[in-house]
Amino acid sequence: MTKIHKEGLTSILITSLLVLAAIVVMQLVFNSFKWYHLIIYLSLLIVWALVLYFFRFPSRIIENNDNHILSAADGKVVVVKEVFVNEYYNSKRIQVSVFMSPLNVHLNYIPFSGVVNYYKYYPGKYIFAWAPKSSDINERTSMVIEKDNQKSALVRQIAGALARRIVCYCNEGKEVNQGDQLGFIKFGSRVDLFLPLDTKINVKVGDKVTGGKTIIGTW
Repeated sequence: MTKIHKEGLTSILITSLLVLAAIVVMQLVFNSFKWYHLIIYLSLLIVWALVLYFFRFPSRIIENNDNHILSAADGKVVVVKEVFVNEYYNSKRIQVSVFMSPLNVHLNYIPFSGVVNYYKYYPGKYIFAWAPKSSDINERTSMVIEKDNQKSALVRQIAGALARRIVCYCNEGKEVNQGDQLGFIKFGSRVDLFLPLDTKINVKVGDKVTGGKTIIGTW
């Protein structure tokens, strides 16, 4: 079952009022109905439907597994590589990045259970989220979820060219469960995972993944 996420209620209300106002104005201005009026009406309804579709919240059964790292987002894997992380760890990690197009579900999920022991918000630019440098210069949030003393990962939400708001439901010290809601990014974005080097990665660049369902890797 698919619902509408709470983060979309304001946007949907504003869009609905604008579409309704446009239809009322057209009815008052035009004395007679022309064929192209139908195209305008249909275009307005399509815009409204797309906004509704963007904020969909699908019901998913999360199969919790202590050894699995689940995808934090729906979308396409655009990066799988070893990188040096100078935030929090100051060491090499495996980066797995998932790019979300405007048509993907934009709810983010907790990839594994643990405690958030680091959280920081960074204001920044809004270049296209599939670009590698977006991970360091775009508006973003970073958090480290620690499973135990040996197992932890940095999760980074990144705004894209269209995104103008990142919502994160995590804060330092919070206990989180695998598959819970991590946050929401509006209108196109990306999520990075920075995992330990001994993580067995189960995905490759180009793979389509589903948040809370696809196994990104195993500890």
